[in-house]
Amino acid sequence: MRTHYCGQLDSRLIGRQVVLCGWAHRRRDHGGVIFVDLRDREGLAQIVCDPDRPEMFRTAESVRNEFCLRVSGKVRARPEGTVNPHLASGEVEVLCQEIEVLNPSLTPPFQLDDDNLSENIRLTHRVIDLRRPQMQKNLLLRYRATRAFRRFLDEAGFIDIETPMLTKSTPEGARDYLVPSRIHPGQFFALPQSPQLFKQLLMVSGFDRYYQITRCFRDEDSRADRQPEFTQVDIETSFMDEGEIIGQMEELIRAVFREAIAVELPNPFPRLSYREAMERYGSDKPDLRVTLELAEVTDVLRDVSFKVFSTVANSEGGRVAALRIPGGARLTRSEIDAYTQFVGIYGARGLAYIKVNDVSQLNESGLQSPIVKNLHGAALRAIVERTGATSGDLIFFGADRRKVVDDSLGALRVRIGHEKGFVNGNDWEPVWVVDFPMFEYDEQEKRWTACHHPFTSPRDEHLELLESDPASCLAKAYDLALNGSELGGGSVRIHRAAVQERVFRALGISEHEAQAKFGFLLEALKYGAPPHGGLAFGLDRIVAMMASAESIRDVIAFPKTQRAQCLLTDAPSEVSERQLRELHIRLRHRVDTQIELGRT
Repeated sequence: MRTHYCGQLDSRLIGRQVVLCGWAHRRRDHGGVIFVDLRDREGLAQIVCDPDRPEMFRTAESVRNEFCLRVSGKVRARPEGTVNPHLASGEVEVLCQEIEVLNPSLTPPFQLDDDNLSENIRLTHRVIDLRRPQMQKNLLLRYRATRAFRRFLDEAGFIDIETPMLTKSTPEGARDYLVPSRIHPGQFFALPQSPQLFKQLLMVSGFDRYYQITRCFRDEDSRADRQPEFTQVDIETSFMDEGEIIGQMEELIRAVFREAIAVELPNPFPRLSYREAMERYGSDKPDLRVTLELAEVTDVLRDVSFKVFSTVANSEGGRVAALRIPGGARLTRSEIDAYTQFVGIYGARGLAYIKVNDVSQLNESGLQSPIVKNLHGAALRAIVERTGATSGDLIFFGADRRKVVDDSLGALRVRIGHEKGFVNGNDWEPVWVVDFPMFEYDEQEKRWTACHHPFTSPRDEHLELLESDPASCLAKAYDLALNGSELGGGSVRIHRAAVQERVFRALGISEHEAQAKFGFLLEALKYGAPPHGGLAFGLDRIVAMMASAESIRDVIAFPKTQRAQCLLTDAPSEVSERQLRELHIRLRHRVDTQIELGRT
């Protein structure tokens, strides 16, 4: 039915008979000669329809945009001056000998070359949206990236094994999607947020190198660039330590970028400890393209008269940090106000600053700011030294709880860096972040929670800190970031049942609850579980970065909206009372409505 794809035609096929299938991208009538741009997933081909074949020409006259066509003809060189260098097939055209309308089309809801479509329109008519050349390129890129992941892992001895989609909800599963069981009334499966426990069990079972490109599910609140169902490249391996896992996964990512988009990433990737990343960049996924850095000044501001600084500097968990903007003294008041409003998004109550007019005068003559008079000379000297400020610079300050300062100044660093050109010129800047805290304290629940997940191993030398000083306990955990986005993360796992039980206790999980929820894991760890670890990469995010897409929805065939809805199929939707009865479920709002109707 077809001999070639449209985008495969080139000068090597001149004189050859070809048969093409695709959609009419555009039809043009040029004084008795009809041109049809035929489109398929590989690109466009120009079809020339002359009137010397009356039956074929009548069919060509009936063609409209998005008609599905089959075309037979001879490839020839385009006339001089009509070559299109923007098309792979731009040197040639097909002189049509036969054209068949395989299926006509209604008028599309939008033009495929319209770049100003709302996302709601695109997702409602996703079938048509996916015909657009950019979306075709994105999904083909996704395929190439997925193929590259599989090729590397297969060649490295990893085995693709499927794990269950219907599994058990866990204490950490507050965002689980629950599936009611018809056979077991009142009981529920959970869709996996990750295959974490099953891949650990596979390690105990002796499958020492596992991978799976799998769907995961998380019922999160509305987030701009998250999906309730997403795809991750899930990997686990035995008998490798943290450094070996990081090294092999780094090779994997380099291979994927090389094969999918012909990009050579640095070798090796730099590594930062979590503490260093937060102190210098305010983020555990720093964008290293931006050359600006934060400076720690908490310790030199404890005795200043400016209470906004000294109160925070003397409080537990407080931080005062500075961000130097080279040449920033030129910033206008309106720009500074805009940045002040921006950091408010992250909980900052303000944005103090100093304009360095003359660095040789560390007083109100050389430093322009209302706060200078409340900072003594030693503090000002330390600020200038630690930030490296020179005349003409501007220094922003964040003073608040550590998380607020890190989030607000970290985001401000990236925004100003890209807006004002403080970047190093590299397209891709990967970085490993290691030595994460094992726990973080939840102020609302008044307990320690796992920074990654409760199966992450503490560093060997920090085992004794689990009970005595959990705040100081570091984990064998690692994340890979690229250009300020997290590509993936993982850890070495706990492979001894006794250590896992101690971590559960540190998290406030009782022995009874641990047995009820994780008894199968604790039991498995007692049967010679090997040392093991792994990680998972977010496929959607990686492909979106490769494609320079604005959203991960642009690299997913049928995504959900920000509110977790499918506009194409109108899901989620209500189900019938009969279905609910089979599942032993009654919807409260329906019951309340029935009671109210009974009263009236």
